[in-house]
Amino acid sequence: MTFIDPTHLDLEDRVVAINRVTKVVKGGRRLRFAALVIVGDHNGHVGFGTGKAQEVPEAIRKAVEDAKKNLIDVPMVGTTLPHEVLGQYSGGRIMLKPAVEGSGVAAGGSVRAVMELAGVSDVTSKSLGSNTPINVVRATMDGLKKMKSAEEVAALRGVSIQHLAD
Repeated sequence: MTFIDPTHLDLEDRVVAINRVTKVVKGGRRLRFAALVIVGDHNGHVGFGTGKAQEVPEAIRKAVEDAKKNLIDVPMVGTTLPHEVLGQYSGGRIMLKPAVEGSGVAAGGSVRAVMELAGVSDVTSKSLGSNTPINVVRATMDGLKKMKSAEEVAALRGVSIQHLAD
């Protein structure tokens, strides 16, 4: 996986989930907030991050910083994905399928945020397992990491792209 420098990208962030987390200690309960944030440039780069702090804005800031460190490159064919893929993480399973141009993003909350910020405007998805936002986002990112463009497949097989299409 190559490192993508976030300073050269015009990144937009979107908060997917904020959880109230409590830790019971001797003196009572310690209240904190955990944030899940997705960042992307609408042009094939997307990442997610988590952050935890005593105040919501600080948790979001930490999550955005974490997300910028975890950017991935999303291969695309026009406005959709190159092929169907199944992403898995823990109990979360997400099926991502390419869609015809103009059909839009047919995906639920967390997957929709990832796809829109990645710049994929035509895709169909189905959540097959856990619906916990963090597991869904991690499974979606796993699916996007498994994606291969036609150029990558041709290079791996040692043939030309023209030969691959035949």
